[in-house]
Amino acid sequence: QVQVVESGGGLVQTGGSLRLSCVASGRISSLNTMGWYRRGPGQQRELVATITRGGRTNYADSVKGRFTISRDNVKNTAYLQMNDLKPEDTAVYSCNAQYKDAITYHYLEVWGQGTLVTVSP
Repeated sequence: QVQVVESGGGLVQTGGSLRLSCVASGRISSLNTMGWYRRGPGQQRELVATITRGGRTNYADSVKGRFTISRDNVKNTAYLQMNDLKPEDTAVYSCNAQYKDAITYHYLEVWGQGTLVTVSP
């Protein structure tokens, strides 16, 4: 069993900052690409940012220059530093982790429950 747990969400004013964390645990042989996704009110889930095990990053155009994704491979943790937050960033942010199962050696993925980020005007 593998799970990811997000933390760091909350209420912040426009222009403020938050840092989200995502910790993966369980029978992981190797942790590959990790990513953050979000679903705003009445919207579909969208990609925010991804990072490969080697550190290659990819961002949605709407967050480039404001958000930074990083990871600690020793701690199996990914981070999302969010600066200059805007009301349109309000959403549930979920972490996705792609991994190789330590028992079956299958390549799988797992989603977290999500953490709510609310940006007030």
